[in-house]
Amino acid sequence: MTFAYNRPPNIPEALALMTASPGTFPVLAGGTDLIVQWRSGIIKLDGVIDISELAQLRGISVTDEGVEIGALATHAEIAANGVVAQRFPSLATACLSIGGPQIQNRGTIGGNVMNASPAGDTLPVLLAHDADFLAQDLTGERWIPAREFFVGYRKTALKPQELLTRIRIRMPDTKERGSFLKVGARRAQAISKVSLCVRGRIRHGGVDWIKIAVGSVAPTPIRAPGTEALLTGKVITDSMIELARNSLADEVFPIDDIRSTADYRRFAAGGLLARYLREMTSRA
Repeated sequence: MTFAYNRPPNIPEALALMTASPGTFPVLAGGTDLIVQWRSGIIKLDGVIDISELAQLRGISVTDEGVEIGALATHAEIAANGVVAQRFPSLATACLSIGGPQIQNRGTIGGNVMNASPAGDTLPVLLAHDADFLAQDLTGERWIPAREFFVGYRKTALKPQELLTRIRIRMPDTKERGSFLKVGARRAQAISKVSLCVRGRIRHGGVDWIKIAVGSVAPTPIRAPGTEALLTGKVITDSMIELARNSLADEVFPIDDIRSTADYRRFAAGGLLARYLREMTSRA
């Protein structure tokens, strides 16, 4: 058996390889998921397109609108970036929750996104922040909003010949408060049973606006528009927190699997939201 190891020197050549054999060879970035699946026999590989050395896909840049992150930026690089830590603390927290130092220094945000696992820790953060994803092929490029990007279990809106190259996140309101929370089997280095990213502006105990995204409770990461509408314009009281907890439990669609049960995931999702609301109102 021959193994086709392709290592293009630049983005155009990577795109040419993807166009010549669409869907045949997966893209290899950090390899922290792909190689594990291959070695364990979950997937069969006849070859890869290794983009790990493409410098054009690295880096974190600040623009007038926000921050653009290269698809090959590692979790460690993102968490250590000063602008990310100050303006997008939920993203920094999510990146530091992915595996241990070895995985954080090797794994990339682009790989986490393209893996499209509902348990991917950065996905709820990007969804809550209305991020955009830049897809490129030989004919051009297009930005895809996060709400349209995850189309099914481990499936994205990218075409087989397209490559994810950058992620754009707009600067948040300086008055907003966000949080990334997760429940796993251990305190660290655990795959999420449930993950939650919430961001909002809370003043005088009331919610001006709020955005809620949840992971590991459906085939894709999801927003919770019903619970967002319930909380917007309301004063946060104990009874409102209970209503929000129950509302979120009704908006998620978890399954039973080896990591958890559907009932526990509903309970935990509501509990994480309640924790955020209590912390934010106490802080305010």
